[in-house]
Amino acid sequence: MRGDGDGGRLTPAELGGAGLGERATLVQFSSAFCAPCRATRRVLDEVAGMVPGVRHVEVDAEAHLDLVRRLHVVKTPTVLVLDADGAIVRRAVGQPRRADVIAALGAAVLPA
Repeated sequence: MRGDGDGGRLTPAELGGAGLGERATLVQFSSAFCAPCRATRRVLDEVAGMVPGVRHVEVDAEAHLDLVRRLHVVKTPTVLVLDADGAIVRRAVGQPRRADVIAALGAAVLPA
């Protein structure tokens, strides 16, 4: 996962009312007919289940076009790693590997 968080911040309201993770949030932009999105969902759910305080939120890109445009999401899946305050610290396009997601969380998660 690349370290090009744009310095932006997302709120729970922008994520469809889903709360942010206590320590970090994995935000996945998906679309209905995206096969890699299903595999990405499994990876992010698994990582969120392994790391306390981390939440996975999936956003339907087609239903949130204003947010997609603001964040320059051009492909699905796109994954953003947010810190506890909702600041974007990492961004990746395409299906991530579990090890890469875990490593990217290091930039967002402060020691417990």
